[in-house]
Amino acid sequence: MRHAAGLRVFAGMFLAVLSFFCTAAEQEMLPYPPQGQVPPGYAADYATTVGKAGDEGALVIYSTTDVRIAQYLIDDFRALYPKVAVDYQDLNSTELHYRFIAESQLGADSADIVWSSAMDQQFSLVDAGYAQPYRSPEISRLPKWAVWKEQAFGTTYEPVVIAYNKRLLAVDEVPKTRGDLIRLLNAAPARFKAKVATYDIGKSALGFFLAAQDADQSERFRDLATAFGNANVRVHLTTDAMLGRVASGQALIAYNVLGSYAMAEARKNPSIGIIFPQDYTLVASRVMFINKKAKNPNAARLWVDYLLSSRGQAVIANQALLYAIRGDVQGDATASRLEREFGNRLKPIPISPDLSKYLDNRKHRDFLKQWQESTASK
Repeated sequence: MRHAAGLRVFAGMFLAVLSFFCTAAEQEMLPYPPQGQVPPGYAADYATTVGKAGDEGALVIYSTTDVRIAQYLIDDFRALYPKVAVDYQDLNSTELHYRFIAESQLGADSADIVWSSAMDQQFSLVDAGYAQPYRSPEISRLPKWAVWKEQAFGTTYEPVVIAYNKRLLAVDEVPKTRGDLIRLLNAAPARFKAKVATYDIGKSALGFFLAAQDADQSERFRDLATAFGNANVRVHLTTDAMLGRVASGQALIAYNVLGSYAMAEARKNPSIGIIFPQDYTLVASRVMFINKKAKNPNAARLWVDYLLSSRGQAVIANQALLYAIRGDVQGDATASRLEREFGNRLKPIPISPDLSKYLDNRKHRDFLKQWQESTASK
């Protein structure tokens, strides 16, 4: 018995050594040997992209997604492709946009991947020729409205919601529509004085974009802006800042906050309530593209494919909690769950030329002026 066991051990060692030398010989015959994993279902020649990405060894991402949230994705991506170091730079939407343009025009090193929630600015960059086309194997799994000419890709399905403080706003006061919110603010202006928060649309590109989308969707947008002015609205650069004010009671209501962040905060803080407006609930997406002059184009392609894959989308839904855009991904933070619960009130914002119409200098200036006049303290 001991003799037989010894033979089995020896045979196992021999096969392992043989396998090592065969694998090494096979890899030497490949121009770019795989240094990570080829995803299931991908063509065999994808190994070339993986190998080239490993040779590049780096990936630079400019993003508006908080690094504390994106870290789940970065860690999982690096588990798949350990030879690709990720330099992730967390920027606000306005800073990201203008920094990328300046670096590109000066010929300086810049991002390989540009990933932002300011959909209009992202489209304007793609339309101006800053993106390179890439036919990701995952494109067919995305909604048609979430892809533009194989250059811009929607990655998330994020509702834009209203947050409120449950301790300070009674159940029967909670507004279900924008009309309800206007009536609530106008009925008791002293009570809501400096207790309403929203984006500073002059400094936040995302805030401007969402306000412009409201103007297109709602005939009562000007009335809402005036109600904000009556309440001496407080403006902020980020959803996190607004949610912090609601949680502390400094604000009773925060308008146009990202649902992914609001849901995550509500899980930690039971005083935060969330409203999906019944008149319409905008659905935004974090739009991603590959820089036309990317220094690490193969690593960038790996990131695009990973983020759009079922694996990446599952991390988005169940760890990052950013709301997965793919309909075949399961979990609370998914498009499929939201569509089952809220149906037609959800209004996804398509990636299309309509996104950038308010970025025309004159239209942008006029819209901002009208907003500031309407929301000015009365």
